[in-house]
Amino acid sequence: MVSVDGNMGDYEMIDPEAVARMAADYTAAWNSKSAEAVASYYAEDGEITINSGDPWSGRSRVKDMAAGFYADVPDLTLSCDDVRCAGNHVIFVWTFTGHDASTGNPLNIRGWEEWDVGDNLKVISSRGWFDADDYARQAQGA
Repeated sequence: MVSVDGNMGDYEMIDPEAVARMAADYTAAWNSKSAEAVASYYAEDGEITINSGDPWSGRSRVKDMAAGFYADVPDLTLSCDDVRCAGNHVIFVWTFTGHDASTGNPLNIRGWEEWDVGDNLKVISSRGWFDADDYARQAQGA
């Protein structure tokens, strides 16, 4: 990591190639269908908040969040569409496809996560976003 002095103060800059590798590995973790593998990319006290909802705080709760997605979309396949980083902030742009567990209808959902990552490339905080109304429409087959 390289220390950078700028108008906004000191911060650590993460190696973009390391972030790209981490994002590829995180994508593979989602595609492994292992909630534990997904959670392993978070700091022990890391958290994710989805669409401004309540945070899933702590690695065990992140695991619960991933397990919930697998329950809702058992054949979920994630792709990484783009990764950008500035300092210790990362944008992970994704698409997931699969079928809704209740209706069997196909899903094609696009979204992103905004990560704050630590020196060890573990996610400290993630803010995830996707169009929940579009998700509901697709799940219902509309």
